Amino acid sequence: MDLVRHLRYFVVVAEELHFGNAAIRLGMAQPPLSQRIKRLEEELGVRLFDRSARQVRLTEEGRLLLGEARDIVARVDRLHELARQGQGTVLKVGVPPDLAATVLAALVAGFRESHPEVRLAPAEIWTADQVTALAEGSIDVGLVRHPVTAPGLEYGRILLQPQGVLLAAGDPLTGVGEVHLADLAGRELLMPPKEGEPGWHAETLSECRRHGFVPVQVHQGAGMGLVMAGAAVAFGPRAEVPGLAWRPLLGSPITSRVSTAWRVATTPVNDFADVAVRTLKESGGMTDEGAVPARRISRRPGMLA
Repeated sequence: MDLVRHLRYFVVVAEELHFGNAAIRLGMAQPPLSQRIKRLEEELGVRLFDRSARQVRLTEEGRLLLGEARDIVARVDRLHELARQGQGTVLKVGVPPDLAATVLAALVAGFRESHPEVRLAPAEIWTADQVTALAEGSIDVGLVRHPVTAPGLEYGRILLQPQGVLLAAGDPLTGVGEVHLADLAGRELLMPPKEGEPGWHAETLSECRRHGFVPVQVHQGAGMGLVMAGAAVAFGPRAEVPGLAWRPLLGSPITSRVSTAWRVATTPVNDFADVAVRTLKESGGMTDEGAVPARRISRRPGMLA
């Protein structure tokens, strides 16, 4: 068991005295948080909270341990800070695992060019895990998909990225100029994990249903093997990948909204946010929220290009 992490959870629950609010603050679901508090109680051999349907209260043992827990968490955070100072300035960044490699490379190169004295340490983490990592201080800034519900976070400029559909190279729809979502009826869909991207997952499936596409099955993951095999389709930005074909969606109904997020603003964090906006617009094909990119005249669904 990671004792320090569990003590961090304990401190947040003790401050909120509400498991739901604590879970939101930590960027995680309530059941796993309750399980981790129970695990900590078992490890320590004491009951930390009195729980009822109406309220959560610290037990006497919980009150006695709270000060020590805060001190331990603060000391560990200080050790991490000293370690970072010893190796120079390090900016720990969370990025989505499905971010295109070319975009990530441009992001790293762009930040290195303007800040050679700061070492960028990217980690591939889905949005929900980034929220938790920001709360814990294990990353300094993240690149998240909206909608995000996380009190205490600040966000950079939101950028929009219209999503097309990724198909197997031999799929009949590759001969269509623009694909209507309803044309995908009867297909299976590959999406990022629901636990990692809960907001985008819910919004995307809702938009699919509204346009007549109810996936036969929803697979979760970042690999494109199922799509290449013709067993599923996926949504994503324009991409040229052997074995895959990309087609725009009629009316651009599926859109990814992305921004940076942080809990503590520092000069490197603010500068990274600026570099991220510039890089995502230049290399990721994103636009400012509210901007309408120029589009060619749409063809009717099923009409050959």
